[in-house]
Amino acid sequence: MANSSIVESKVDVLVIGAGPAGLMCAQGLKRAGVDVRVIDRRPKKIAAGQADGIQPRTIEVLQSYGLAERLLREGNQMHMARTDRTPDVTAPTARYPFEVTLHQGAIEAIFMDSMRSMGLEIDRPVVPTSLEISTDEAELLDPQSHPVKVVLKRLEPEEGQNETEVVRAKFVVGADGAHSWVRKTLGITMDGEQTNYIWGVVDLIPSTDFPDIRSKCAIHSNNGSCMIIPREGDKVRLYIQLSDKEAGVNSETGRVDKDKIGAEQLMEVARESFKPYRIEKIGEFDWWTIYIIGQRVASKFSVKERVFIAGDACHTHSPKAVWKMTHVLRGWADISLLKTYEFERRKYAQDLIAFDKEFSALFSDKPKTELNQNGVTHEQFLRAFQTYGSFTSGIGIHYAPSSIVQAEHQPQSAQQTIGMRILPHVFIRAADARPFEIQDLLPADTRFKILIFAGNTNDEVQKARLGKLAEDLGREGGLLKRYGRGDGSGIGNNLRWWDGKGVGRDVFDVLVIGSKGKEKVNYTDIPEVLRSHWSKVLLDDTDMYVRTGGGGYGHYGIDPEKGTIVVVRPDGYVGAMAPFEEIGDLEAYFSAFMKS
Repeated sequence: MANSSIVESKVDVLVIGAGPAGLMCAQGLKRAGVDVRVIDRRPKKIAAGQADGIQPRTIEVLQSYGLAERLLREGNQMHMARTDRTPDVTAPTARYPFEVTLHQGAIEAIFMDSMRSMGLEIDRPVVPTSLEISTDEAELLDPQSHPVKVVLKRLEPEEGQNETEVVRAKFVVGADGAHSWVRKTLGITMDGEQTNYIWGVVDLIPSTDFPDIRSKCAIHSNNGSCMIIPREGDKVRLYIQLSDKEAGVNSETGRVDKDKIGAEQLMEVARESFKPYRIEKIGEFDWWTIYIIGQRVASKFSVKERVFIAGDACHTHSPKAVWKMTHVLRGWADISLLKTYEFERRKYAQDLIAFDKEFSALFSDKPKTELNQNGVTHEQFLRAFQTYGSFTSGIGIHYAPSSIVQAEHQPQSAQQTIGMRILPHVFIRAADARPFEIQDLLPADTRFKILIFAGNTNDEVQKARLGKLAEDLGREGGLLKRYGRGDGSGIGNNLRWWDGKGVGRDVFDVLVIGSKGKEKVNYTDIPEVLRSHWSKVLLDDTDMYVRTGGGGYGHYGIDPEKGTIVVVRPDGYVGAMAPFEEIGDLEAYFSAFMKS
């Protein structure tokens, strides 16, 4: 019998919803040493179906958390799209130039196993029943206060377990899906509209003579459009366009009656769209559903910078808020930093939804024929298909200027745009010539990465400039000591940033990248204040066997003689740049949101 008494507890961050967005957020916070709790109404994780696509930029993010290897091992990689045979993702700078498909349950398992290794489990089945945010301004501005009160109800309490609990949280993340309870409770509306386009989705193992069944493929037929998404193992997912009649739409209510259609009916429609090819299923259907396309985005992504919504609740993912929340909780940054979450992410979500609306209309229209002169031509369809892939890959996200995006010195790196994620490239380590992908040296560990492109350190004038920069950065009151934490230097150590206690808490990690070759540069040539460890000095050169590396300065558009400074935010996006002599501009950049 459940205990009817009410218990109270406190937590730094309460995450409501254990789908991919909530889990990604929670594991990032836990890695950063934040006291986080995750609740979910489902008694167990999803076994099949649901969301299954991982875009190229998301793979990069997972790699920054050390989780991409398992995804790539278990998932299916889509390298080719078939309208004509073209690359699946038209994003030439993508480190992983493909999408990965894997069912949502397996995606969630990757996050849950990572969380479990850090001692964090999901509390389920639990639902929130009320949420209140304090109206006391002083309390709201104090990052150490607990101004959010959430009442939880345990759906299947064990013997003697309390059914009701009151949680007081510093912050709440609502990642509870498209029908978000958090969003509705806060009175946040969804802006946009629902279309008349009805689609069915079915997961199966196919038997077919269609030659491109293992490529992402768009079929545009007079019977309606169909999308093929190859999945892990031999499975595929079919997105099938339905007419009102095929979907069993009620003429009076306009609603889809799921009792009048099932997976077999969806397959009948697919067979017509596939003709003259055949397609049948092997074994049972893995999962299926019907949905009406809607392009909507939340009117707000946060309330009082204390409750945030993420994932399908607002059409954006949450890791962008992790480092900001962590810096505020640690007392490193002013609470105003949290305003940038909505500023940056809502604009991208709006752009994505607007494009999706245009693409959906084009994709759902019939092909142009002699009898349908107003239809869509193959060229229009192909162009839209490729553009959509580029847009949704996430590679093209470009944040506008703000307190954490300062674009004044953009000419310092002509090919690396400030406000976009750092471009991938291979450099070698000066000490041992071992090649490294730069993104692997910039993990999502809540630290800002200061990349000092040192230029030609064999030149006496440049060496003097670098020495002066080291003096300016390391002086008392300088950037590294003013905002640095941990060992006091502000320069990151070489420890893993999660050891069960949350180590590696310096604000900055400094890496130096020289432009000259391995035969001419020693890592000890670099001023000591700029190299916390021998591994932190890199060179723009090839490995010993000339298989990889080299051309990095040209790749970023940086002067190989004079170099520059590039500030990479904890989420992998470039926040600012400056020449060596303008270090004051970087000090001003950090002073806009950091606490000294």
